[in-house]
Amino acid sequence: MSDFISRIHAVIEENIANEQFGVTELADRMNMSRSNLLRKVKKDSSLSVTQLISQIRLTRGMELLRTSSLNVSEVSLQVGFSSASYFIKCFREYYGYPPGEVGKREAEGVPQATPTLPPPVVNGSRNGKIVTFSALGLLVVLAGALLMYYKQPSSESPKLEKSIAVLPFKNESNDSTNVYLINGLMESTLNNLQSMKELKVVSRTSSERYRSTMKSIPEIAKELNVNYFVEGSGQKIGDGILLNIQLIEATTDKHLWAKQYRREVKDIFALQQEIAKNIAEEIQVIITPEEEKAIEKIPTKNVVAYDFFLKGKDLFYRSGRKDLVESIPYFKNAIELDNEFALAYSTLVMVYYYLDVFSVEKIHVADIDTYADKAMKFDPKSGESLVAKGLAHTQKKEFDLAAPYFENALEYNPGNGLVIHFLTEFYHMHVPNTSKYLEYALQGARLDNPSLDSANASFKYYHLANALMQAGFMEEAMLYCNKSLAFNPRNIFANGTKGFLEFAGKKDLNFAREGLKQALKNDSTSFGLIQQMAKLSYLLRDYNSAHVYYGKFLKMKKAMRLDIYNEKNLEIGLVYSKAGFAKEAEELVQSFKLYTDNDKTIYKELHLSLYYCYRGDTKNAIEHLKLFSKEDSYIYQVLWLEMDPLVDPIRSNPEFKQIMTDIEKKFWKTNKRLRGMFEEKGLP
Repeated sequence: MSDFISRIHAVIEENIANEQFGVTELADRMNMSRSNLLRKVKKDSSLSVTQLISQIRLTRGMELLRTSSLNVSEVSLQVGFSSASYFIKCFREYYGYPPGEVGKREAEGVPQATPTLPPPVVNGSRNGKIVTFSALGLLVVLAGALLMYYKQPSSESPKLEKSIAVLPFKNESNDSTNVYLINGLMESTLNNLQSMKELKVVSRTSSERYRSTMKSIPEIAKELNVNYFVEGSGQKIGDGILLNIQLIEATTDKHLWAKQYRREVKDIFALQQEIAKNIAEEIQVIITPEEEKAIEKIPTKNVVAYDFFLKGKDLFYRSGRKDLVESIPYFKNAIELDNEFALAYSTLVMVYYYLDVFSVEKIHVADIDTYADKAMKFDPKSGESLVAKGLAHTQKKEFDLAAPYFENALEYNPGNGLVIHFLTEFYHMHVPNTSKYLEYALQGARLDNPSLDSANASFKYYHLANALMQAGFMEEAMLYCNKSLAFNPRNIFANGTKGFLEFAGKKDLNFAREGLKQALKNDSTSFGLIQQMAKLSYLLRDYNSAHVYYGKFLKMKKAMRLDIYNEKNLEIGLVYSKAGFAKEAEELVQSFKLYTDNDKTIYKELHLSLYYCYRGDTKNAIEHLKLFSKEDSYIYQVLWLEMDPLVDPIRSNPEFKQIMTDIEKKFWKTNKRLRGMFEEKGLP
């Protein structure tokens, strides 16, 4: 044993009854940085610091059980285990039998078992002389080793990938209103681990599925493809927090490390940092100075403000309109207590954004502007602040100004699930771009998208399904569409996408419509299914049926006050015109023209082409279609333009046919490039 390890033994022995004595405390006593301590201990003992502390505690525990009259519970307290049951578990894993059997074995003369944890590496004999082999002995050993090497597979354990899932923490308090605090601690643990580039962390959405599962750890590990799990449970007791954290090796369900944290609520930020660092140490993740700075960043110095913030955020994650409205007072209370609380400002922007985004009336534009500016003032490089400013410009349709904020948010916070989520939405809803939409939807499916319910998980998979479909990958799109609907069967967007995929797969309009009819029998109020049924009837030139379904569609849209699918008003206008409703038709067409005049997407020229087709202006229809053909990264549905009734006036036009050929060639060229992008890393 080296002098350094001997000194460490002495320090640990002095503090062996103190359950809070860990890596940080040992580093302080040794006058070393944590990183230097970790490296030196690993070099001299082949153990992590935590393993070494645990080994010394358990060795001392065995000694006390053999030489004293203390019972197991008393010994566990003497060696720094506040939980006797956890001491018994660790003792059994180390020695191979429970501590209660020590006395019996002594009485029966049974030799004590050899510990299963690796002992410190011994560099020489006990008297300090180096053990040497004769040349002949060395050759014999080498020959035997070579023979065993070639005859048997290596017994060396492969180095595990540093991948981890944080399972939902359990609230052990009798007061269910404290769930928000335990959920907040879980999220902070996950977010801090995510900030470590060396560590692959499974999304909260994926982990949340196992909140009430009966599956074993190895079964969950196989589904999530991770090698480690973090489990936690805790409760708030007055002004204190009691939290139990365990690190588990996934494939074996072996508990590698556990710790009980007792802290006052005022120390919650230090607690969050300590948990993440302890876990990183156990799986030997190197934390860079930049990552450590991010982990140690405190959102507010006011713990009461933070408590309000956590309550608001818990409601925000539930994502229902009622929940969003109820979250607002909590964020405002947090801001009143700390008017420099950037994270509260930025999250409030997101609340207002989602209250307005699909609504006809945008009533929160001024609030979004004000709070986004505040967030940027107090934390200009925060991913949340930059997203908030991007949303402020998005609400005012200032997309050119919004894009840099979203892109910078990802540059400053690489791998941030929240940032990627908003980038995905931005390049889908506001600035449609098939390539970027797929890029960020793929990243979002691989990373954390903080959410607590199936509706959000459904939307994550819907985005990936829709992005794949728009890029022309139909089979892959159907796979993720089904995943989306498994989380939320009433997701109107996923239902609409699935309807189109079934139609695209068969390329038989009548077959697809019959399938939708059956689906509508099971769910006659599905907004997405009704819209798809109307579309298929329109493409089949069954204008009477299309009129019925589009009538239902418009009525539902009005009742829900939705500001979506405005680009469909032209085809609906054509349906109403064919069905004999000229006045309503013209209103819809004029509404479409107003929408198109303000359209800032790549589809503006295509929409104008279709408008002039409706008006019978062939020259302008062709000219605007030519302009559109110069665009790139458009959606798969554009290739089906030739079957659209709106282009009947120009379908036989040679220029139209040539333009469509060019559009199709460009699409499949982009498709080939995108396939290479997602095949390189594989689909999640």
